[in-house]
Amino acid sequence: MIRTGARPGLAAAARRLAAAPRAARPPAPGARAPSSRRFHKSALRIFGSVRGIAPVGGAPRARGMCSEAPVEREAMEYDVLIVGGGPAGLSAAIRMKQLALEGGQELSVCVVEKGAEVGSHILSGNVFEPHALDELIPDWRDKGAPLQTEAKEDNFLFLTSDTSSFKIPNFLLPKVLHNEGNYIISLGELCRWLGTQAEELGVEVYPGFAADEVIYTEGGAVTGIVLKDVGIGKDGKPKDVFEMGMELRARQTILAEGCRGSCSEMVMDKYKLREGKDVQTYGIGIKEVWEVDPAKFKSGLIQHSVGWPLDSSTYGGSFLYHMEDNKVLMGMVVGLDYKNPYLNPYQEFQRWKTHPAIKTFLEGGTCISYGARALNEGGFQAIPKLTFPGGALVGCSAGFVNVPKIKGSHTAMKSGMLAAEAVFEALTDQSEQFVGEGEEVASFKAFEPSSYQAKIEGSWVWSELKSVRNVHPAFHNGLYLGLLYSGLTLKVFRGLEPWTFSNTSKGDHTTTGKKADHEPIEYPKPDGKLTFDILSNLQRSGVNHNHDQPAHLRVKDELADWPKNISFQEYGAPETRFCPAKVYEFVEDEATGEPKLVINAQNCVHCKTCDIKTPGNYIKWTVPEGGGGPAYVGM
Repeated sequence: MIRTGARPGLAAAARRLAAAPRAARPPAPGARAPSSRRFHKSALRIFGSVRGIAPVGGAPRARGMCSEAPVEREAMEYDVLIVGGGPAGLSAAIRMKQLALEGGQELSVCVVEKGAEVGSHILSGNVFEPHALDELIPDWRDKGAPLQTEAKEDNFLFLTSDTSSFKIPNFLLPKVLHNEGNYIISLGELCRWLGTQAEELGVEVYPGFAADEVIYTEGGAVTGIVLKDVGIGKDGKPKDVFEMGMELRARQTILAEGCRGSCSEMVMDKYKLREGKDVQTYGIGIKEVWEVDPAKFKSGLIQHSVGWPLDSSTYGGSFLYHMEDNKVLMGMVVGLDYKNPYLNPYQEFQRWKTHPAIKTFLEGGTCISYGARALNEGGFQAIPKLTFPGGALVGCSAGFVNVPKIKGSHTAMKSGMLAAEAVFEALTDQSEQFVGEGEEVASFKAFEPSSYQAKIEGSWVWSELKSVRNVHPAFHNGLYLGLLYSGLTLKVFRGLEPWTFSNTSKGDHTTTGKKADHEPIEYPKPDGKLTFDILSNLQRSGVNHNHDQPAHLRVKDELADWPKNISFQEYGAPETRFCPAKVYEFVEDEATGEPKLVINAQNCVHCKTCDIKTPGNYIKWTVPEGGGGPAYVGM
């Protein structure tokens, strides 16, 4: 689809991109990336409206890979740049263009997404609440939004052992666990549809480009991002196909990268946006999609469970959703503040599937997709300051997840819409001229869209998250007290209690116990029918990276001794268990006989768990070349 309203230089790129073939299914592990992935990079570089210009505000120029001489990166400029093509970023883009079209302004908006296609890195449960979508696109039904399976039945189970369970009566469940009016969906498919809606409004959407660095003005304001260089070999030297990443500059940059986004973390650290807030805590969500026997399929069934196989001190739960056509979406979330270094979230999920209340739906079926992703669990108390000079944080970059409701897509979308409104008002108040009409970004003064914070705090997003703020912290005292207090706050107090529990953790990497204080956990071997080993399952994620590039998972220089001397020796190498893609392993160094860390970065599904949970936080997650990573379908 041609991006309507694109500047002339980009119109040609849009036509070429629209004609490029897209893979209908994920590539097999080890296969070459589809031509559409490779083409996106060169299309943007060659055909974009580019300027070879000096860095903003006299900032240092980039240096070439083969020379110490400074070089100028090519650049493209926009009024608004949105980093991340998920529900928050695409909602922001759509709302921005809606406002511009209503006012007759030529506002240029660009969305850049590191996945090979919009939606290919999106993983979520997902029972979708259409509140924000109703506001954004009221006629979404007529436009064919992929919401087909209405929620029809809610079950909540307490699994008391590996063979027994009981159902909690629905009248005892709080309102947040009732799903009338919601839909069971693939969030990735919804994002693909939102991307189409954005393009029809004139948004320029470019998948396959990873944001590597943040650009700042001399005065310290954000003014865009630098795309990842491509074509650098494992040895750090440029290959024949080397291309320097472009600069994408904008009057305002909206960061919508999702949980633990790289640029978002940089900006939060630089501007101290977490100051005075609780430390963010996380969970890891592991998911499979099955095609099941039609006789066992119950359209619209939503089943949640707590208890077995997790112990009562480990926060977590599981879900099982029946979505047309004969699909069962299922998964487990484990809080990353767990203590036992021998706990393996992936293996706990595989064990959970063997429970009679679960396997009854799966027997005779086929697992067709697999993936994993970290998610925010810090809630209301951990939401950072949302604006900074030059832009704003939206969606899971900021942490707008309603943990007890087990939903965050609707709040993410609304946050993007409100950010768009705040940014649009500020842009139009500042000037009647736009980059989309030929002005340069440097000709405008940087500003902070401060009204976004007030808009969020005055919205249903804020009141919804505040009302459930004490649920997750209550589980720090264990499953049973957590359930008891959750019932009180959700059914009796309704979030109006005058106190707020705090998360006193200094980070999930600090909660892991020493191996000497815990017993190893023996997990059953997979049967290949109901349960699977990680590498077999990983093939269902479509994960694919160019193997000849520097590893994007890096041991921090100042913590170089931690993997061998601390993590392996004192903690029993928990990274070999919490990673859902078998990225980390320890082997014997042939020269010394000592344990040596091996990082299989090509397996990485971009879940970000290692960036959160490694002892000492010794891993730094950075972006690989754009287009790499999982290629989720139907997730």
